[in-house]
Amino acid sequence: MVSESYKELLATTASICTVLQFLAGILVCKKYIINGTTGDTSGFSFVACLLSCSFWLRYGQLIGDSFVIWVNITGTFLQLSYIAVYTKYCTQKSLILKQFITSVIFITVVYFYSIINQDKAEVTSQIGLLSCALTILFFASPLTMLAHVIREKNADSLPFPVIIASFVVSCQWFAYGILLNDPFIQMPNFLGCILSAFQLSLFTIYPAKKLIDSHII
Repeated sequence: MVSESYKELLATTASICTVLQFLAGILVCKKYIINGTTGDTSGFSFVACLLSCSFWLRYGQLIGDSFVIWVNITGTFLQLSYIAVYTKYCTQKSLILKQFITSVIFITVVYFYSIINQDKAEVTSQIGLLSCALTILFFASPLTMLAHVIREKNADSLPFPVIIASFVVSCQWFAYGILLNDPFIQMPNFLGCILSAFQLSLFTIYPAKKLIDSHII
């Protein structure tokens, strides 16, 4: 039997690492502010993360898990801040506003449904499945980049620190999901572990060209 103190320690470290991962958006927004524009970058990743955090927040409320609740309250607040900065500096404000309004309507409808439905077990399962699906889609988003890396046999374009952070966070939440015996927390984070590990392996399979060139010289 796993002690509650160990479970809380794992959840605390996972929450801290997740919040630190969320804070990476500050660097992105800082670049927007310095340049005075978002350039060609898309703000959809902020919207997608807002959706994910919002639904995990509701799931945390339904299962009564304070760690899941607070980490996603923080994530939701940060994503709203990032969307505000992106909207201020982007050239196509109508697009990001449409995405944001659509996501808010979707979140509102799901929250309202989860409140009026009296079958808590059914609602918890449905919200958990939705949260799980959104997280899997989020983890699957780099697959197009992986195809490019494999085709070019060059891993230079992959963000190594981000992948390491993703791997650590996924492993922590996967372990926490096992302790809770919660398949909705286990499944997306297990896939996150696998995908992150595969991306890390590409740095060994396709060493950075700069490193190769330095050995040749």
